[in-house]
This record gives sequence, C-alpha cells and structure tokens, in this order.
Amino acid sequence: MALKKQQRRLKIKMRLRKRISGTPEKPRLSVFRSNKQISVQVIDDVNAVTLASASSRVKEIAEQAKITKTEQARLVGKLAAKNAMDKGVTTVVFDRNGYLYHGRVKELAEAAREGGLKF
Repeated sequence: MALKKQQRRLKIKMRLRKRISGTPEKPRLSVFRSNKQISVQVIDDVNAVTLASASSRVKEIAEQAKITKTEQARLVGKLAAKNAMDKGVTTVVFDRNGYLYHGRVKELAEAAREGGLKF
C-alpha cells in the first residue's frame, strides 16, 4: 500500500536527520510548514536548546494584509536571520524537515541567506 503524504514526509525527515545535526558553533535551522503558517527555529542539538525562532504568527508579519504565503515565508526568513544574528549565530545547517526545497521553503531559505546567514 502506498504511503500517505504525511508518512512519506516523516520518512524523508528521518532520512535527513540521520545526517543533519546542530552544534553550538553551527546550529540547525529547522523549518515547519503548515497549510496556513510557516515557522523556523535555530536549534543547538548538543545542548537541546532553541537559540532563536521566527514565525508567520509574529505581530509584524501577521498584521500585513493581502500578502501571499510565499511573501510571508520571505518575511519569516529575514526575521529568522535577524534574530539569529542578534544571538551571534552566523552559520547554520539547513533542515528542510522532509519538505521539498521548493516554493515557500525555498523562499524562506533564500531570504535567510540575504539576511546574512550562511548555509
């Protein structure tokens, strides 16, 4: 029987997470995408600590009316880069969390790069 969409994503996620891990010097930039929102966390897996985060539910982004979800992802990427840079993080490992590197996930990654993060 074929896998459902969520099961397929979790299988890909586990395959990626075997190789990707965040350290204090190079934390993991983890993306979560739902149908309406997108969020990102900068995680140090060694100490199990979230260093910085950003979400489309933040007041500055949520208040903006008439923006597409792709534009929303771009704003979240810039905010995530700003928050990470404020904490002293400049390089990260990108964890797409089993989602395809396309559309909103790609826009978020490109905006984070433009914001100054290196990955």
